[in-house]
Amino acid sequence: MIKKSSSSLQSQRLPADYFTGNGWIQLLVRDEPIHCNVAKVTFEPGCRNHWHTHPGGQILIVTEGKGYVQKKGEPKQLLLPGDVVTILANEEHWHGATADSLFTHIATQLLLDGKEVNWLDPVTDEEYSQTQ
Repeated sequence: MIKKSSSSLQSQRLPADYFTGNGWIQLLVRDEPIHCNVAKVTFEPGCRNHWHTHPGGQILIVTEGKGYVQKKGEPKQLLLPGDVVTILANEEHWHGATADSLFTHIATQLLLDGKEVNWLDPVTDEEYSQTQ
């Protein structure tokens, strides 16, 4: 068993290489020894990640605010606190905050051969602005 005190968990800015806008990530579990990563991610209004896939899939649990998730080729979907999203392995998708709200979720990714994410192209302003 591994227990972490909340005071030991640090937040850091989201990397500009994979996110449009500003936000923070707090790593909760990092392959220790269960082969998954868990993070609390907070997006400022309008912030979103790039298109990406997860070799082992991903689960998002929305905790605060309003956000979006979109699978490539499908309409984006509104996310609200309490919503849970299961993203299958290798599904191309993005997620982030609406233009008028902070957005926080807990993200869990399974690791396959030590890999958790494959980053792709940025979500364009046009893609982000498309109506549902």
